[in-house]
Amino acid sequence: MSKPRILSGMRPTGALHLGHLTGALDNWVRLQDTYDCFWAIVDWHALTTDYANPGPIAENVLEVAVDWLAAGLDPDRAALFVQSLVPEHAELHLLLSMVTPVPWLERVPSYKDQQSQLQERDLSTYGFLGYPLLQSADIMIYKANAVPVGEDQAPHIELTREVVRRFNNFYGEVFPEPQTLLTATPRTPGTDGRKMSKSYGNAILLKDPPEVVRQKLKPMVTDPARVRRTDPGNPDVCPVFDLHKAFSTPETQAWAAQGCRTAGIGCIECKSRLADHVVERMAAIYERRPQFASRPDTVWDILRAGSRKARETAAATMEDVRTAMKLRYPIS
Repeated sequence: MSKPRILSGMRPTGALHLGHLTGALDNWVRLQDTYDCFWAIVDWHALTTDYANPGPIAENVLEVAVDWLAAGLDPDRAALFVQSLVPEHAELHLLLSMVTPVPWLERVPSYKDQQSQLQERDLSTYGFLGYPLLQSADIMIYKANAVPVGEDQAPHIELTREVVRRFNNFYGEVFPEPQTLLTATPRTPGTDGRKMSKSYGNAILLKDPPEVVRQKLKPMVTDPARVRRTDPGNPDVCPVFDLHKAFSTPETQAWAAQGCRTAGIGCIECKSRLADHVVERMAAIYERRPQFASRPDTVWDILRAGSRKARETAAATMEDVRTAMKLRYPIS
């Protein structure tokens, strides 16, 4: 009996950080044993916002792949591939664009969110409007049964489900409706309390050595109402405690919560204990990462092999799509 299939991906925008680890990679590693997994580096998606400066994309593809392998993604148990090396994604995206109403794309929350966050860029392009549909094509081309995502990506999966229903209604049952697999850690705060992001300059990178991790955590913001060491704090509003929940043991979490509420510990002590757990959690990544970072040819070979496997699956899906849409001709 074949395993159910899942797909997820990341844009190659540079080195990955703790938010990628807790929000995606930890979950992906666990899923490799129970699903037929396709992990995509979605370079075309990077072009939707960085089309004017595509130069760093190739370097970033390699950087993402190194971080994936260091985090534990296994090319023997999953296909690690580059989106643009599987052109069937683009063909399916084009065909889906024929049946997808424009208002469905305009209502995706991240469409307006990114426009407001990236006002310095001209995002009045079809590529930016249509990127949620390209994401649907990414999912549908593998007939994925489920997609592991964070809460902020859930509307994209719902759009995909709507597109699947509309396509199947027109042309027959070609695609399954993918389910949403939410990650256990929906939001990882950065050192300034906002969502961790390289663009905010508040990220702890997977390639940061232990001393850099500790240095970045020292000035991390805490409960703003706790002004003095003797003031009791509220861990429920403290970004440091959010990281404790993601990285520390239950015993340390209880120690941090109790010590904060009673002013029994200071914020510096609390952050130092957090740093111990983060560094411990990243030890395996520290060990594995140089093995791949020093062998880029090996990493490209892994991506090449994964892309071949992905293309075989995608090509089979497109045969079904062309048949369903009556796009089969005696000359093809």
